[in-house]
Amino acid sequence: MQLNQARIVLTGASGGLGSALTRELAQAGAALLLTGRDPNALARITLPANCDYQLLQADLSHGGGIDSVVQAARAFGANILINNAGTNNFGLLAEQSWADVDRIMATNLAAPVRLTQAMLPWLGQQREAAIVNIGSTFGSVPFAGFAAYSAAKAGLRGFSQALRRELADGPIRVFHIAPRAIVTKFNSPAVQALNQDLGSQADTPEQVANQVIRMLQQNVYEGHIGFPERFFAWLNGLAPSLVDQGLRSKLSKIKHHASKA
Repeated sequence: MQLNQARIVLTGASGGLGSALTRELAQAGAALLLTGRDPNALARITLPANCDYQLLQADLSHGGGIDSVVQAARAFGANILINNAGTNNFGLLAEQSWADVDRIMATNLAAPVRLTQAMLPWLGQQREAAIVNIGSTFGSVPFAGFAAYSAAKAGLRGFSQALRRELADGPIRVFHIAPRAIVTKFNSPAVQALNQDLGSQADTPEQVANQVIRMLQQNVYEGHIGFPERFFAWLNGLAPSLVDQGLRSKLSKIKHHASKA
C-alpha cells in the first residue's frame, strides 16, 4: 500500500494510539480525515502545515454520527478507512453494569461494522481501497476480566476475516491488526497494576503505530503485534484448553485487581 497516495479516514484520532497513528500517517504522506467524539481533544491535534488534514467531531454510537463521517469521507475523496476508536472497562462481568457492557460492545464492534457497511458503496468505486480494523490480542486470546471487550474484539476479528473473503474479487482490501497492551490512558490504573503484577509486556503508542504502518505498507492483512502474544494467539486457536490452564493460575491476581477497578 502506498500511503503517500492515500486519503484516510481515521476514527478515534485523538486517543493515545490514534494520536500516534495520526503522526505516523502524516509523516508517510497520507491525507487525513481525523474523527473523534471529543471536540476539545480533536482541537488539540497539531500537524505540520504541509499536511493535508481535516478534523470532524462525530459520535459513532448513532446513525447521525455514521452519516456525517460517510458524507465527509466522500467529500474528502477517502479511499481508506481505519477503524481505531475503542473503549474498555476492566472488571468481572458479574460486577459490571449492562450500560458498561453495552457501551463496550457498541463502540468496539457495532460502530466499526456499521461505519464499514456505510462506507462500502463509496470505497467500492475507488481504484484501490482498504478497510483497516484495529483489534486486540484479546480478540484471539480472550482474557478474564475483559469478557465483553474480548467478545467485541473477537467479533471484529471474525468480521474482518469474513469481509476480506467477501470482497476478494474487488478493489477493497481488508486488514485486521491486533496490538497487545498499549501504554495509554485507555488502560485504567487497575489494568496497569494487573499488567505489572502479571509481568505482561506493553508497547508505547509510537511503537504500535510504527508497526501498523509497516504492516500496511507490506500488505500484511492479518497480524498480531508483540511476542509471546502472537504465539499465544496461535496456541489458543489450536488448543484453547492449554491457555485455559495457563490463565487459571493467574485468576486470583486478576480478581484481586478487578475488585479495585
